[in-house]
Amino acid sequence: MSIKRSILARIYITFFFLCLMGAAILFKVIHIQQVEGKYLISLADSLTTDYLPIEAERGNVLTEDGQLLATSLPFFEIRADLNAEALTDNIFYSNVDSLAWHIAQFKKDKPATYYKQMLVNARKMGNRYLLIEKNITYPELQQIKQWPLFRMGRYKGGLIVIQESKRTRPYQILAHRTIGYVREGIKPVGLEGRFNEYLAGVSGKRLMQRIAGGTWIPVNDENEIMPENGKDIVTTIDINLQDVAENALYKALQKHNADHGSVVVMEVATGKIRAIANLGKIQDGSYWENYNYAIGEATEPGSTIKLAALIALLEDGFIDLDDSVDLERGVTGFHDKKMYDSEQHDYRYVSVKRAFEISSNVGISKLVYKYYGKHPQKYIEYLRKLHLHEKVGIEIEGEPNSFIKDPTNKDWSGVSLPWMSVGYEMMITPLRILTLYNAIANDGRMMKPYLVSAVTQRGKVIKEFEPEVIEDKICSDRTLRKVKLLLEGVVSNGTASHLQSRYYTFAGKTGTAKIADKNRGYAEIYQASFVGYFPAQNPIYSCIVVINEPKNGMYYGGHVAGPVFREIADKVFSTCLEMHEPVNQRNYFIADELPHAKSGYRADISNLYEAIGVSCNYRHDDEWVYVRQKDNSLDLRPYELKEGYVPDVRGMGLRDALYLLENLGMKVHFTGVGKVKSQSIRHGTRVNPGMQIMLELG
Repeated sequence: MSIKRSILARIYITFFFLCLMGAAILFKVIHIQQVEGKYLISLADSLTTDYLPIEAERGNVLTEDGQLLATSLPFFEIRADLNAEALTDNIFYSNVDSLAWHIAQFKKDKPATYYKQMLVNARKMGNRYLLIEKNITYPELQQIKQWPLFRMGRYKGGLIVIQESKRTRPYQILAHRTIGYVREGIKPVGLEGRFNEYLAGVSGKRLMQRIAGGTWIPVNDENEIMPENGKDIVTTIDINLQDVAENALYKALQKHNADHGSVVVMEVATGKIRAIANLGKIQDGSYWENYNYAIGEATEPGSTIKLAALIALLEDGFIDLDDSVDLERGVTGFHDKKMYDSEQHDYRYVSVKRAFEISSNVGISKLVYKYYGKHPQKYIEYLRKLHLHEKVGIEIEGEPNSFIKDPTNKDWSGVSLPWMSVGYEMMITPLRILTLYNAIANDGRMMKPYLVSAVTQRGKVIKEFEPEVIEDKICSDRTLRKVKLLLEGVVSNGTASHLQSRYYTFAGKTGTAKIADKNRGYAEIYQASFVGYFPAQNPIYSCIVVINEPKNGMYYGGHVAGPVFREIADKVFSTCLEMHEPVNQRNYFIADELPHAKSGYRADISNLYEAIGVSCNYRHDDEWVYVRQKDNSLDLRPYELKEGYVPDVRGMGLRDALYLLENLGMKVHFTGVGKVKSQSIRHGTRVNPGMQIMLELG
């Protein structure tokens, strides 16, 4: 009996403890739900929400006249929160059919029934971040905001709009490498990289919540810290000059099947870079701005460095332009090596001026060796005085150090000095060479080249960059006058005489150099260059053209690089009033002699000639006319234009010809000045997309 009671007691005790534990668990559950619940829910929310950055709008890169070189265009991603707090079943199902219809009409890829099912399924599955479309433009966004359901906004209609910016270049390839870029994980390039601290702005913050799948969605607009948009940078680039330089270089590279090339056009008085083009051959055989050769590639410059040799010789008073030098028919020797002129000739004794004009390696190297052979360091110091050993200090990254061999170098030899005098055993960038020639054009004042003139914010200048002088006088006025005569002589009577223009004068120096190949040494690989300034009197622009590895049988600087310089100068001359001599007010014709007339836009022609007292006869309302002289008046006859066909623009001025041809979608190239003499595509030919036409003016 006592055993039974003992067992029963144990059962009662166990049952009591079980009831007590159950009551404790029940109490804890009620406590968590009623007392700790709000705290734990808020804690959970805090673990799934965070402030994430809002990207600032990047600043623009502009030309000095305000044209966009690089800008950020807004694009939008459209998503839908189909379980938004205020989006009831009644609101959703009342609008889902029409919303699906609008999506189908917009995307044009699937029927409305497909998109209705997609929306319904997303709501049932609790999707709060359904992707509708990416890369939406601002006008498209305004349209989407008017769609059923979405017009109710974020909380009632579930519309989520995410803005992102895409960097775009309105002028595409023009100055592409110089403008540069900033990309995640890649070293910044060009002006975009150098001025990133101004362009980038300051990011804002937005409160975001992480939902299923690890996706973050915005909580509300009230918890946003707005970003501070980036500032704009104003470059020194003239987009018209840039276009001219890029096209001229491109044509030359194609013509000579060259590997790469560069052009820089600089304003003489200030050092502002007005155009900088760099094109290299890519895998498909076309050309692209893939590297900034003008700034980043140092090579042996060849004959363009002979200017420095003549400055040194003249400054020391060793020579004068009329002094004689024996060219030895183009071959001479220094120790165990032969020095050759670029072409065979029978010249013996010529003046120093003539030796420079024909770019005689023999003549220049003999003069330098004669006067500096025992004291080569003195010659090197002249090169240093001309700052050829220094970087120019341009704003963007990638400029290498120049290399000027020195007698202290281990590989200095008895032939180093004569070879250096004609552009070998040294490494210099095109921009560094141009800076020297620009100083000659600027009466001896060496200016630092620069690419950015200002930083602005909402149109207000907050930082301005002024022209900077490197050296106030690189040589005496006496030497300056003589080297100017030398450079003018190259064009009037030397290796660039075929490039002369009857409308203006320019000065410069040709360069042809064998360049070293890392596998074959000095093989048959050439670099052609031309550097100078225009007009020769009162120069406005300096320019250098360098073309590497021309392959179609022509490699001399005067014939490969020189025509690019001439084309750029021609086009600048035709549009730059500063380069034209002022015309005094006078009578433009006498008695029955009529002024020269061009065909073109009727209103402009009749207004011009009637203003100077010449009557224009026309009996029609055609906008475009041929001009014919008739007695003492001009007869304007209708000009036939046929939509989609190449017009006859012969006899027109360039502006009118460009207007007609470019409105047809044609790419126009031209040479010379004056009215159109000939066109490469016959009038009446059907226009194809991207068709190119060459106009000859005269």
